[in-house]
Amino acid sequence: MVLDKNKEPKICIIGAGCSGLTAIKNLISAGIKNVTCFEQNDYIGGNWKYTAETSHSSVCSTTHIISSKKMSEYTDFPMPEHYPDYPSHTQVLAYFESYAETFHLKQHIQFNTKVIRVSKNQDERWAIQTNDNVTHLFDYLVIANGHHSEPRHPDFAASFQGEYLHSHNFKNNTPFKDKKVLVIGAGNSGCDCAVETSRVAKKVDISLRTPQYIIPKFFLGKPSDTFNEKTLFLPMFVRNFLLKTSLKFQIGKYSDYNLPNPKHGILNAHPTLNSELLYKIRHGKVHPKPAVSKIEGRRIYFADGQQEEYDSIIAATGYKIWTPFFDSDFLDYSNADRVPLYLRMFHPDHKHLFFIGLFQPQGAIWPASDLQSQLLAHHLSGKWQLPENIAEKAEKECDEIEATFMKRKRHTIEVDYHKFANRLKKQIQSTA
Repeated sequence: MVLDKNKEPKICIIGAGCSGLTAIKNLISAGIKNVTCFEQNDYIGGNWKYTAETSHSSVCSTTHIISSKKMSEYTDFPMPEHYPDYPSHTQVLAYFESYAETFHLKQHIQFNTKVIRVSKNQDERWAIQTNDNVTHLFDYLVIANGHHSEPRHPDFAASFQGEYLHSHNFKNNTPFKDKKVLVIGAGNSGCDCAVETSRVAKKVDISLRTPQYIIPKFFLGKPSDTFNEKTLFLPMFVRNFLLKTSLKFQIGKYSDYNLPNPKHGILNAHPTLNSELLYKIRHGKVHPKPAVSKIEGRRIYFADGQQEEYDSIIAATGYKIWTPFFDSDFLDYSNADRVPLYLRMFHPDHKHLFFIGLFQPQGAIWPASDLQSQLLAHHLSGKWQLPENIAEKAEKECDEIEATFMKRKRHTIEVDYHKFANRLKKQIQSTA
């Protein structure tokens, strides 16, 4: 079912982060005017708004994006020419502010409005209860609340008797001055936490459960993702070989850094881009450790038999997909191994429910969220119809994710950015 323009159906968007903003923009640009976005904070940009408080998920004080400027733009809104290759969080937020101002998006956003509960009526309409005890009725619901808000903690977290926090709450390195710190996890957040704390801490160790590719942000003077883009015409196994060979040429063997050598292909896991961690390791400021086997008080036991006491643990162990406004028996992906959505956005059973940005790309989220939003606008304006077998297609996408990426919770919604974007573009172009 698509919009009946005579009835002026109402569309609700939850979240005014990078995905919610482009959803608003593309819907109103398509002539769909009755759009309301509920944002629980008093600002746009989601976790790109830095605050020293720990009340919400936000970047830390020194964060820069890990995808290059060229690969991190909305499709019709270039980043400023003067921005560096890897803009800071302040510059990224300014970019979102400019986007919202240019397309007059804030008039569609109700700030300081948290969605408490969502339920579907028998007539396929959505009852949205907000924190002011008002229940709003909408015809269509767009979820754009992100997937970096609810931390996933390790099972042994409660056993540690020192200072414990998830990277979700890491804001700056000040609390770790002169302390012995263990960072658990070597993804992008874990490496950032290890590097930043190493500037002030007495000692910093980083624990890896599985081998990771730590990839410098530049290759031959260019952003690494632009080099990856030039290999897209090759089969994946050839691309993996080429990327792995070029990486070895650039940094040598991981064993030279006391890191385990990954056996999987670079493209078969979410990339960790960090130019400082390897430098810090070779300068004795960060020390790799194997997986944690158990914790007793402040003493940590590692899988290779080592043990050591720490003042602080920073767990960079990822996030759950979090939709607390739904009843858990209606929809709950928080511990799911598969998220069967067609094109990562269309639910097979709820035709008036859409997700924007519920994917983890090997690159920036918002350019592909932009493409999803364009397709959604085409769908709701009647230019593009859902295929009848979306349940089958959604399951096939999940099969492809499982076949392509390592079996980890962090890869449940992983996508190859370029392949995913091309699929969306193909559907959008079919409406021309």
